[in-house]
Amino acid sequence: MKKLTFAAIAAVMALGVSACTSTQQGAVIGGVGGALVGQAVGGNTASTLIGAAVGTAAGALIGDAVGRPGYCRYRNSRGRVYEARC
Repeated sequence: MKKLTFAAIAAVMALGVSACTSTQQGAVIGGVGGALVGQAVGGNTASTLIGAAVGTAAGALIGDAVGRPGYCRYRNSRGRVYEARC
């Protein structure tokens, strides 16, 4: 069980190296943090995977909300969302 846990954490951390947007970085950081908390709380593989899933979702949402400093999101008349300086 511990080998699987460490392999999962290593895989998530390896993905973190390739993350380039704030959403991806937030997802990776949240996933790793969630996996560590899940392992610490539950002490089994299921809790580690649940923690990683919840952490990834939360991290992606937070990373998406952060966006780029100095830029705002706008929606045009066709519904397309774009970013431009505020």
